[in-house]
Amino acid sequence: MNMPLNTEVTDQNAGSLALHRQEVVLPSPAELKQEMPASDFVTGQVDEQRQAIRQILHGRDDRMLIVMGPCSIHDEVAALEYGEKLKTLSDAVSDRFLIVMRAYLEKPRTTVGWKGLLYDPERAGTGDLKEGLRRSRRLLLNLAAMGLPLATEALSPFAMDYLGDLVSWTAIGARTTESQIHREMVSGLPMPTGFKNGTDGGIAVATNAMKSASHPHHHLGVSATGAPVMITTRGNPDTHLVLRGGRGITNYDAASIEEAVATLTDAGLSTAVMVDCSHDNACKQAERQLDIARKVVAQRHAGNQHIRGLMLESFLEPGRQDDGEDLRYGCSITDPCLGWDQTEALIRSL
Repeated sequence: MNMPLNTEVTDQNAGSLALHRQEVVLPSPAELKQEMPASDFVTGQVDEQRQAIRQILHGRDDRMLIVMGPCSIHDEVAALEYGEKLKTLSDAVSDRFLIVMRAYLEKPRTTVGWKGLLYDPERAGTGDLKEGLRRSRRLLLNLAAMGLPLATEALSPFAMDYLGDLVSWTAIGARTTESQIHREMVSGLPMPTGFKNGTDGGIAVATNAMKSASHPHHHLGVSATGAPVMITTRGNPDTHLVLRGGRGITNYDAASIEEAVATLTDAGLSTAVMVDCSHDNACKQAERQLDIARKVVAQRHAGNQHIRGLMLESFLEPGRQDDGEDLRYGCSITDPCLGWDQTEALIRSL
């Protein structure tokens, strides 16, 4: 028996929903890219940078990949100054390293806190994703114009539709490596992607993620014009493991890397390993990254060719600071970073 629609209940439900959330209309990915297009030069450059990273990950280029930069960007001016310095350093060591700048615009939170330039560019706590999208894309365009390959963490799958055309390498963080949505997204991404080990320090979640992302998927998504669509992906052949430690565990030592490589080999996956010298490997102590980087590169010099990359958190000034009115220019407001002088000395010594 067909029951008549209860409009009163429907209206009440709609009102209840309105009490719990507000909606602000955003430009579609196509609209934002039309407003702030990438030049043919930048588009071609990003394609070349992605291919160069693939060559390293697949062992066809014996340089090391180094992904480095601020924990998360809160000041575009300071980020551009850092980018200029990094480009000069990158050119000087390009025979040994391919350096990619961390341009992280989203900040994953264990509970609550500032979620990054993309969501709250003024750090007012109210959020302004419309402005954040524009400022984030403008920043990436300006950094890309310097000739820098760019890296980000793909936290929101929707954000990659707006910004992914400017990114040469991306990471899936420890909190999201287990997410089916992120595995489906990576299977359709056009750039190499690193999956970090789980927050517990184990690599099983990351190996499962790499397997999943290498296969085709059908999933719900949004088109470039903002319409809901079914997306069919081919699978991403350029995924790899990022070791970042976890919950009191470090995994940059030779035994841990050997164990990870054996697990990847048994799973039939790429044995390319990147070591994140920060996060739990450094126990949140930025200066420990210096010693970790040297030890990891020493392992590579000793013959471990599975080590293909390093990740470092670095900014203009060392350490971190709490967000507030009198911020120190070029100093992180999230995780502590190496300062520029420390960073440059480390890379040249390696």
